Amino acid sequence: MPYLRSSAISRAEYIRQSSTLQIWFVESGGPYDYYSVPERVYLGLISTRSAGTYFNDYIRDQYSSNR
Repeated sequence: MPYLRSSAISRAEYIRQSSTLQIWFVESGGPYDYYSVPERVYLGLISTRSAGTYFNDYIRDQYSSNR
């Protein structure tokens, strides 16, 4: 499970079998589950320079979620 160098997101995990992205936020904890997320989106999140910006642009409000 990758830990991210981000002021917004502390770590993320991708469950390939269910296409679920789990995210732990610095402020609110987690995990928050995002469903039907393509693996490429997860790979983008863990490799970007700004995980918070990437989350806002490509994940937030794009996929159904549950905490």
